Amino acid sequence: MKVVALVLDSVGLGYLPDAPLFGDEGADTLDHTVLKTGIALPHLAGLGLGWIPGVHTLPRPEAPRGAFGRMRETNPGKDTTTGHWEFVGVFLEKPFRTYPEGFSEELLRAWAERIGVGGWLLNRPYSGTEAIRDYGEAHLRTGHPIVYTSADSVFQVAAHVEVVPLETLYGWCRVAREMLMGEQQVARVIARPFAGVLGAFRRLEHLRKDFALEPPRNVLDLLKEGGFEVVGVGKIPDIYAGRGFTREVRTKDNRDGLEKTLALMGEPFSGLVFANLVDFDAKYGHRRDPEGYGRALEEVDRFLPRLLQALGPEDHLFLVSDHGNDPTFFGTDHTREYGMLLWVGPGVKGDLGTRESFADLGATWARLFGLAWEGPGKSLL
Repeated sequence: MKVVALVLDSVGLGYLPDAPLFGDEGADTLDHTVLKTGIALPHLAGLGLGWIPGVHTLPRPEAPRGAFGRMRETNPGKDTTTGHWEFVGVFLEKPFRTYPEGFSEELLRAWAERIGVGGWLLNRPYSGTEAIRDYGEAHLRTGHPIVYTSADSVFQVAAHVEVVPLETLYGWCRVAREMLMGEQQVARVIARPFAGVLGAFRRLEHLRKDFALEPPRNVLDLLKEGGFEVVGVGKIPDIYAGRGFTREVRTKDNRDGLEKTLALMGEPFSGLVFANLVDFDAKYGHRRDPEGYGRALEEVDRFLPRLLQALGPEDHLFLVSDHGNDPTFFGTDHTREYGMLLWVGPGVKGDLGTRESFADLGATWARLFGLAWEGPGKSLL
């Protein structure tokens, strides 16, 4: 038996009741994208996506295949780490620290001394593509790393691969990871290599590497200890600092992630295939590009029949989302929204309602594999 979990990163289903606390009242990633672009998503609708409360733009078939619902995020945040950790039963007492004014001079001086560079560039919240566009020339001239953050709890370091070898960049990020703990803790340190010439720089997304905090014991550990394969596809293993996985599969983009997930479904093992499709968020949501976001949704929708056809008689497929990133909303930040929950499997039908926690997902995986999970979450079974 395989359980395949596909995270449609940032495809939120409308703002949560506490969204005003985050400045996100009115956000609705899916509906606003469909309204703006006019896209049709017949295969996702066939699973019952249009029947989920709050979704008003998709048809509602009389007999949707599988089960459908939405999930309320309990963790205090709206970023990748808080959502994904909650999926596997990790609750946070307080949000991860963010740096809206950039990092302290004292911290950066100490970091620069440890990695042997004479300075740094930028150091404030910034778009990643704009960071290399606006500071790439200075980086080529000085060799100084481009350091920036966002509304998420991240310390990001961009460097040109012909100026800073990839392993050197990773080493710089490992040092930052060691330093950004305790009172200055961030959820993730991210290496952002780029290439190209002045005026035509491009990020090398397949070489990006996240150095995340290690989560406490969770459902992934339980599955691995139970003798099951736990395969992380895309950026998934990095989000958990590699904890709980038996294998990691890197991807270049959404299409590559879908193809590699499909290939894994055909392999002879029992366990979890846990994949993240990051393009919605990284390429289109933050850049407020509804047309691109719509095309990405259509791509997944067209691919979906191949995934459904590949399911074995005992296999299960979950399509979920970890937060919102409404490409029609103001700003460039994630949005605090309900998570998607679509489930296809033997004997699975009907309305799952509004789940009180993302942790219900991991609790369900444990139950499907016959394992006793005593942590947060209530199994959908």
